[in-house]
Amino acid sequence: MKKITFRSIITTILILSGTAMLLPGCRKDLLDQASTTQVLGIEFWQSESDAMVALMGAYAAARPCFDRDYYFDGQGEYVRARGTSTTNGNLRLGDAYNGGNYNPSGYGGSFDKMYRYLYGAIHRANYVIDNTKKMMESNIGNPQNLEVFIGEARLLRGLCYFKLISMWGDVPYFTKTVSSVAAEANAEMLKQVRIPIGQVKDSILGDITYAFEKLPAKAAALGRFTKPAALALRGKVQLYWASWKKNGWPELDGFTQDISAANAAYAAAAADFKSVIDNYGLTLYQGGDPGLTSVTGSADTLPNYYHLFTPKANGNPEMIMVFTHGGTGSGQGEELMRDFAGRSHEGSQCWVSPRYELADRYQLLTTGDFGTKMVQMNPTTNPNARTTLNSAVNPATYGNKDYRLKATIQWDYEVSVGMVSLQSTGLCPFIYQTWGANITLNGIKYITYNTDGVNSGYVFRKFVRNYAGQGRSDGDFAWPVIRLADVYLMYAEATNEVSGPQTDAIDLVNKVRRRGNLPPLAAGKTDTKENFFSAIEQERIVELVGEGQRSFDIRRWRAIVRIWGGPGTAGVWRRDTWGADKDRYYQNASDRTYEQNYIFRIPPSERDLNPNLTQNAPWR
Repeated sequence: MKKITFRSIITTILILSGTAMLLPGCRKDLLDQASTTQVLGIEFWQSESDAMVALMGAYAAARPCFDRDYYFDGQGEYVRARGTSTTNGNLRLGDAYNGGNYNPSGYGGSFDKMYRYLYGAIHRANYVIDNTKKMMESNIGNPQNLEVFIGEARLLRGLCYFKLISMWGDVPYFTKTVSSVAAEANAEMLKQVRIPIGQVKDSILGDITYAFEKLPAKAAALGRFTKPAALALRGKVQLYWASWKKNGWPELDGFTQDISAANAAYAAAAADFKSVIDNYGLTLYQGGDPGLTSVTGSADTLPNYYHLFTPKANGNPEMIMVFTHGGTGSGQGEELMRDFAGRSHEGSQCWVSPRYELADRYQLLTTGDFGTKMVQMNPTTNPNARTTLNSAVNPATYGNKDYRLKATIQWDYEVSVGMVSLQSTGLCPFIYQTWGANITLNGIKYITYNTDGVNSGYVFRKFVRNYAGQGRSDGDFAWPVIRLADVYLMYAEATNEVSGPQTDAIDLVNKVRRRGNLPPLAAGKTDTKENFFSAIEQERIVELVGEGQRSFDIRRWRAIVRIWGGPGTAGVWRRDTWGADKDRYYQNASDRTYEQNYIFRIPPSERDLNPNLTQNAPWR
């Protein structure tokens, strides 16, 4: 089978960017004819609308490298990704994620496609930047508008490079369009070497700063980048750099810890986040109000947090940086339904589901702290399991808890709207280990939720549309890359690292907690830097679950041993609500296993073609 290489991806995308491709024929003057199916480079880039078309192509190339990041949550401890709905060879349908390993261990060598497609998106951005600059030099179009286009393209480029360094550390860095001549393109690529991560980081910050200076404060259209998006991303880059400098990255050759550099980066991150929070009038969805919620077993009324992850939140100020989707009939829909829902919902496949341990992370409304851990009980062998106090299969156990629990997961006897062929089939209750069964509840007949891919006792409600009319692959939700609640929590983390718990940071964390109808943090949660960090981490877990953040947090905090135990230990079992063993991770794992889970493998096929590319130490 032919290998897909970085160079071939670049060449393909160059063609899609408008480079002419003429086919031979029998007419002598064929090469003098204008193409009827493609736009020649000399005929393109003649107006602002041409530049806009190219810019939208750059957005389209980057989006499929970010809009399924929820799979990455499977590399943490609270979400199981049993596979993906991606289509091999089709970028729009998730090929960047295809073949990736989304288990808590053993994943670092399986993201060669993501590496290549990120560079493909970077090339598209470079193509827009270079040619838009040429338009400005030729006095074509409004210079101010063209600078905005360049700013958006540079922010896209910075976003892609940020993901590259977050996974691979040192990476090749280039900022010009690769030649359209195959031989020249190959020669250019063979010269590429890995650039130290610090230099790449500085270049990313340069791109983002340019974008911030040129972009508008409010988006011209849903999905277009803005000043607060640039600031939020710049803050996040600085926060990650600070984390690496503080905690070290021994698996990356030449990388050194530096507490002074870490503190400077934390301070810079905090300043950017503070600007996002204070200067643009941004608010949490519905003002951060928790809204109302139905009683256990009903879904008539769901908390505001649930609605934040449906298309009704598109364009909301909380969603700072998003990638849009077209919805039904567009061929550009998202597949959140397919990945998070079960077969009772448009034949969805439930590739992503909560692990048992997630449910215990939701705190009590009364105390604002954790309750007694739930007890796992098998209802087929214990007739009292459904009524025992604090049993994991007793629906009453889930009352009086953070509203985000109801909005995020379904436990036994929770209901959602089933769908077939875009039509509602009525409410279907979820009952673990009871797939598509006829049951009667309170005198009403139902068919239970078919989620045969689940092994924990729960399914997600978050991201699952509770209304008919859209197919499993036809969603129009704008996927959030960065949202305001995340900025609040990142600001709290950054300031805490430099100065310990600060009043404004505590207030922001409490705003995030309020959407779960929780009381403010108790004094004991904010009295020390360590305790406040734990409170921040708790909020990141329940607030951002399923959004692709946890895996990257674990690595930048170097928390794998804290979560799973050290090398040579017994590892940790993941169990279900019935108490059955399901998956065991890090059992007798070697030092090398941990090292390989902290840094990803440079694709061997790229190294075979380019001997200048070195390999990360754990993969040699």
